Amino acid sequence: MKYIVILGDGMADYPVDYFDGKTILEVADKPVIDYMCAHGELGMCKTVQDGMKPGSDVANLSVMGYDTKKCYTGRSPLEAASIGIPLKDDDVTFRTNLVTLSDEENYEDKTMLDYSAGEITTAESTELMKAIAAELDTDVIKFYPGISYRHICVWSGGSTNVDLTPAHAISDKKIAAYLPKGDGADKLLEMMKASEKILKDHPVNKSRIERGLNPATSIWPWGEGTRPTVGSFYEKYGLKGTMISAVDLLKGIAKCAGMESIDVPGATGNCETNWDGKAQAALDAILGGSDFVYIHMEAPDEMGHQGKPDKKKLAVETIDKKVVKFLKDELEARGIEYRMLIMPDHPTPIRLKDHVSDPVPYVIYDSRKTDGGSGLTYTEENGKKTGIYIEKGYTLMDKFLEK
Repeated sequence: MKYIVILGDGMADYPVDYFDGKTILEVADKPVIDYMCAHGELGMCKTVQDGMKPGSDVANLSVMGYDTKKCYTGRSPLEAASIGIPLKDDDVTFRTNLVTLSDEENYEDKTMLDYSAGEITTAESTELMKAIAAELDTDVIKFYPGISYRHICVWSGGSTNVDLTPAHAISDKKIAAYLPKGDGADKLLEMMKASEKILKDHPVNKSRIERGLNPATSIWPWGEGTRPTVGSFYEKYGLKGTMISAVDLLKGIAKCAGMESIDVPGATGNCETNWDGKAQAALDAILGGSDFVYIHMEAPDEMGHQGKPDKKKLAVETIDKKVVKFLKDELEARGIEYRMLIMPDHPTPIRLKDHVSDPVPYVIYDSRKTDGGSGLTYTEENGKKTGIYIEKGYTLMDKFLEK
């Protein structure tokens, strides 16, 4: 038996005005997912425990079967693990976005125009982060380039007693109310302001402006945390696992869990990603001996943050066509029995442009059992109608793996 997770990051939603009050899942053309839903188990799952922020870190760990109340130490340490940054016990890490702020002279008067600096490329952002590091690195604070707009700062002896806001949570808002507060806040703000001067006339930004693209005008720290304590997935479930994702966070979770993480050329984390390559990598992993494959697709979440309903709908439809259908057809043609779990980690509603902690709909499809099932299409409301509710999200993996 092979186990496959199709994780459409943030694809659950609220009713969207653009679609006459229907959700993305209600209007998306997803015939294969809907078939699996009709012939499988449909229910709702609470992936974010009470008192925890609805981040992709907490939610994906929960989907993978980890009790985040016991193992979660912050988002950025997981991302640090993905790029091989060694952490000491007293190190505090911060996710450090490259963002586009408005051009008011006073830093505090600026507005968050773009949390991703126009989805800046990794090649460009690496140059910018090297310039940041050259100016701002000290004996205790170091900057490390990551992927696209997502980077890492490590503060030796730093504090997690700090109030920081994710950049994607304040799109189009004035930043004054969301600047760092708590231990070390003054130093963090000092570095944010210094980064603006470093980035302003950098050749990478000049080139982006000439091409009509958003420049990266500042760093934005958030997601503080300490060295991860995620345990081995194999020891937990006895299955050889593989992660396929374009983002550092999921790669880091995989590394901490002792899973193989596959880098797919052209995988970007947005709608212009290598969908075919991800699907093929999953099939190759299964044929190569993996028992469990977790395919994480960031595009629905990114489109939710950007408030683009058409593109979020396209992302869901492409997951159905390019990934789910491909794997279903290929595995069944080979006579390979499988169970597939299809779900988001959390909703990212178009109208909010941010994550929420509402329960999400899940589907468990078993290729051996095509009779029975929910008889419903895959939507949020249909998930509620079934009356099946997994309150402790981390227990869903036991159910999926038939433990």
